[in-house]
Amino acid sequence: MSISRGLRRDFITYGIGYLLAILLTGAAFACVFYRLLSPQATFGVILGLALIQIIVHMRCFLHISLKRSARADLQLILFSAVIILLMVGGTLVILGNLMNRMM
Repeated sequence: MSISRGLRRDFITYGIGYLLAILLTGAAFACVFYRLLSPQATFGVILGLALIQIIVHMRCFLHISLKRSARADLQLILFSAVIILLMVGGTLVILGNLMNRMM
């Protein structure tokens, strides 16, 4: 009995996550396609929707929560995100510097 309850709970979580992901993606697409806002506001809305979608994916698909037992997983993901941001930021700085030198 408990296995089927856990499995059912997982399916419900996946379903909710899937619907939220589709709604968030559709909202971002509609904001750009129909030009509902100014370009700066559209960028802000898309950035906000992207952050919400990251949270939805981590909670619904990766099953990462803020409980004590999952703190190590969360710290690992946050550390990985910092490393990736540093790599992307450094690459952008180098490419910007190269562009300025070539112009």
